[in-house]
Amino acid sequence: MEKTGLFDLLSNHIINNLIDYVTGVEVGLDSNARKNRSGDAMENIVESYLQLAGYIKNKTYFKEMYKSEVEKRFNIDLSKISNKGKTEKRFDFVFVNNDKIYGVECNYYSSGGSKLNETARSYKNLAIESKDIGNFTFIWLTDGKGWYSAKHNLEETFEELKTTFNLYDLEKGVLNNVDNLTLEEKND
Repeated sequence: MEKTGLFDLLSNHIINNLIDYVTGVEVGLDSNARKNRSGDAMENIVESYLQLAGYIKNKTYFKEMYKSEVEKRFNIDLSKISNKGKTEKRFDFVFVNNDKIYGVECNYYSSGGSKLNETARSYKNLAIESKDIGNFTFIWLTDGKGWYSAKHNLEETFEELKTTFNLYDLEKGVLNNVDNLTLEEKND
């Protein structure tokens, strides 16, 4: 329970009823009708770790922020990640630390499938496109047993996107040391 982050969810009051939560996980995570539950749960977990790292909602971190909003709020040019202005990327989270901006995508896959491969490819491209944007780093937070069937795609993406992390990394405080991670990634 500690390794999965369940203790953190309980102690931080992210979930209040363990029986309802476990029943929901058992019933909902593998069902297409409820496929967004795992994504919502992952977002809640990530948000709790942002708060534990000292970020403040709507001050130092923002939920569901579009590229154009990031550009306007932080006076940064993200046109390299917009497919020449044709797409409007939405990040699950954006946070700022020491004048550096971090765009975050998070997801959880309880089963395999083509979605994992497509997501890995998409985020690999995003990593390549965003590499040369000063003061901006893309972070991908993902986890789940679904990656066992797509580990080669995940590994390929990790080669380009060194800021790919899982729940264990969050538990170990990766969000507390983002400046160090960024330096390592940029120098890699």
